[in-house]
Amino acid sequence: MDFSLFYFANDSGTTEDDRYRLLLEGARFADEHGFHAVWTPERHFHQFGGTYPNPSVTGAAVAAVTSRVKIRAGSVVAPLHHPVRIAEEWSVVDNISRGRVGVSFASGWHATDFALNPSTYGDRRTEMYERVEQVRALWRGEAIKVTDGLGNPAEVRSFPPPVQAELPVWITSVGDIETFRSAGRIGAGLLTHLLGQTPEQLAEKIAAYREAAAEASPDGWPGHVVVMVHTFLGDDNEAVRELVRPSLSAYMRSSLNLILASDTGSGSDGPGSLDPDEIDFLVERSFEHYFDNIGLLGSVDKAREAVRRLTELGVDEVACLVDFGLPTDEVLSGLTHLQHLRDACGTSDAADAAG
Repeated sequence: MDFSLFYFANDSGTTEDDRYRLLLEGARFADEHGFHAVWTPERHFHQFGGTYPNPSVTGAAVAAVTSRVKIRAGSVVAPLHHPVRIAEEWSVVDNISRGRVGVSFASGWHATDFALNPSTYGDRRTEMYERVEQVRALWRGEAIKVTDGLGNPAEVRSFPPPVQAELPVWITSVGDIETFRSAGRIGAGLLTHLLGQTPEQLAEKIAAYREAAAEASPDGWPGHVVVMVHTFLGDDNEAVRELVRPSLSAYMRSSLNLILASDTGSGSDGPGSLDPDEIDFLVERSFEHYFDNIGLLGSVDKAREAVRRLTELGVDEVACLVDFGLPTDEVLSGLTHLQHLRDACGTSDAADAAG
């Protein structure tokens, strides 16, 4: 099992002069202590996550202060951008990092985000897969067809040329099994999480993904599965429980639609149909379940059991979401415990880039 750091992020506890301290100091820690990768997302128009509007920019910053750890987008919302722009930006980061980048592509879901490119919203999934193949072609030095400013057809290549011959690619899915299968069919890795799907459901979807990946690959490549998991470790389970409860509960409240999708007993159509007491109950129940059974939360010994369960599900890499609202100094101090977990579980250095 490989261990990576994943940033999402909650900006509520930072100030203007230390907004990216956790990212950069955490990346240095990951680089120095043998973690596999650092992931940063693409988020727009909201304080929660809005610290990261462009993962190629944050990836370049990480590349400049590290020498070994891989640098990944989790994710590029492909329909919002021209494929040439994606290829150009990530090739720059690949050069700065000397060949350490990888990109997970997402189709996007929030309509407001598509203010950046409104015409692609209706067919965003198809647009995503088309852009993935265009970016891959550009990365290999091939030309793609475009329309120039005069409306004439043209062909362009992107520059600078990257260091890696092939771009490592993942597809991001919140749990749709057809997205899992499609990722396998195109020879991409898979990035997902456990909010909105049970471990048993995830295991079934991973099996479907593996089957599709093996069938599509000439050499039977089984794919590469990364699962994002909220992470904070300390000496005492109950002390950690109370420390993370406010921040993780707030995170879950913001993701209530996903929680409801996995809650088979609620019979609810969405958060709008619930009164405040019902929402509080659901969030509390979800927090306790996540803390006790899914998250890397609590002591190292407790987290080892969670890693064991993830391994049984078929997960190759756990992306430790560390910035869900805790103070920066608390998160940084907890990284030492995460290193102990990583050392206790061992790593799989053979898990190379997807694609």
